[in-house]
Amino acid sequence: MTDASPPPRKPGLVQRRKQKIADEISRNRRGEYSVPTWVLALILGVFLAAWIGLIVIS
Repeated sequence: MTDASPPPRKPGLVQRRKQKIADEISRNRRGEYSVPTWVLALILGVFLAAWIGLIVIS
């Protein structure tokens, strides 16, 4: 009789999140960083608010 090992388990949510964060940190250390989406959304919101403000004031 052969000892069959159980199939490998998929990593859980916490492990996947930790690995994703570790991968992002290593990319950032190599200089492959990018601007987060929330920063781009914030810049767009400020730009639109200023544009609408100029339209309302004039």
